[in-house]
Amino acid sequence: MDCWRKIQSSGWIFPTLILCIYGFFAMMRPSEPFLTPYLAGPDKNLTIEEITQTVFPVWTYSYLALLFPVFLLTDYVRYKPVIIIQGVSLIITWLLLLFAHGVSAMQLVEFAYGMVTATEVAYYAYIYSVVSIDHYQKVTSYCRSITLVATTVASLLGQLLVSLAQVSYFYLNAITLASVSVAFISSFFLPMPQKSMFFHRKSSPEVSIGPTEKDRQNVTNQANSQQDKDVMTSSDNSQNSPVSQPFKNQDQKHFLTVLVQLCKDLKECYTTKKLLYWSIWWALATAGFNQILNYVQVLWDDKAPSHSSAVYNGAVEAIATFLSSITSLTVGYVKMNWDLTGELALGIFSALDAGSLFLMHFTKDIWTCYVAYLVFKACYMLLITIATFQIAVNLSMERYALMFGFNNFVALLIQTVLTITVVDSTGLGLDVGTQFLIYGIYFATIAGIFLVRSIYSIISIKCQKNLLRNPETNEAEDQNINGYATRL
Repeated sequence: MDCWRKIQSSGWIFPTLILCIYGFFAMMRPSEPFLTPYLAGPDKNLTIEEITQTVFPVWTYSYLALLFPVFLLTDYVRYKPVIIIQGVSLIITWLLLLFAHGVSAMQLVEFAYGMVTATEVAYYAYIYSVVSIDHYQKVTSYCRSITLVATTVASLLGQLLVSLAQVSYFYLNAITLASVSVAFISSFFLPMPQKSMFFHRKSSPEVSIGPTEKDRQNVTNQANSQQDKDVMTSSDNSQNSPVSQPFKNQDQKHFLTVLVQLCKDLKECYTTKKLLYWSIWWALATAGFNQILNYVQVLWDDKAPSHSSAVYNGAVEAIATFLSSITSLTVGYVKMNWDLTGELALGIFSALDAGSLFLMHFTKDIWTCYVAYLVFKACYMLLITIATFQIAVNLSMERYALMFGFNNFVALLIQTVLTITVVDSTGLGLDVGTQFLIYGIYFATIAGIFLVRSIYSIISIKCQKNLLRNPETNEAEDQNINGYATRL
């Protein structure tokens, strides 16, 4: 009991512990690597064409539609209610997967899962509103690492149950439902934040959003005096009293002020060329990465049909997550001038991603396809970690959250265009093998853009350094130019 009281009174340990418990059980989903075999198997009996062209695209569309309003709502209601909504969405998703049948029901599953992914912003932003800035680095590490651990454990558990215990995919989904239910229950124990990054943050001299502290005090004093005058009035009269109107107007003005300030902050973020280029890569690569994650199981099923071959999706996802965590961790220990070599790294590793996707398209061997996927995911996680770090070191926490959200929103727009054009039956409706050829060309284009850009930047920097190292030559050239100008 004494230990529990110390944890609760520590200020940062208790909310971090509860959030990590939530994050672990929310990501502990052993059925996820086997979604396509489950939908194509006897439980749901969908065709690969229905899964690819009709069911899976709904996730992209719902995620896009929900992301921006959920982003604003998350900050306005101060995170915890949205985390609870995510827990409800997870339960709905797996209840439908277990007991619903038909294409329409599975489309509803994808819509519910779109709500799950759209509300992830609440999980990653919550902790910054309940702990002091001194603990940001520590709690960020805990909250992000626990999700990687949960994903790895879930994938391994799913693979072991399928391969060794011959557990059906139905029962894997039942285990997942139990896990996300625990996450939902734990979300109620999270302390309610008193502030948020945008709508409920304290004013500061650097960034002023909404009314100042003095304005709030004046409003509070006016409200208190008005309450003293109207203390004997009836409840009906108090609801219609004029004091409610100033507060309503003030809330509306505050909301509009925040939106205007967000637009200004966003504009300032993208006026920096360095941040703009990193953000362009972030949006382009994330769009392609999400497409790969969404359809790679369909490709694996095409290379080795699940009804006639052993399925090792869980093992592959576990190894991929482990490699991703190692490559992400490596970035923190590599000492490089990222201003000079960062864009070159984007170009080189994006080229590796493109090569992996081409290999996944042309190979007929499922194990080669698995290895190519491991390389692809590890390279992307390495680059997104570098991009996150480069953007974060140049921005405040508020602007980082804003830029993170907007970059993901742009990525979703691009992903939606890819889905409509390449995947959806209303567009080209290409088979999954041809889709991965298109994605390979897509990443090759990204690699080409950033390789050319990086080479140009390196040459420009070296030329500037040479000019600085030879001031006498520069001065002589300036004198010759001035003398020539005088003679003219």
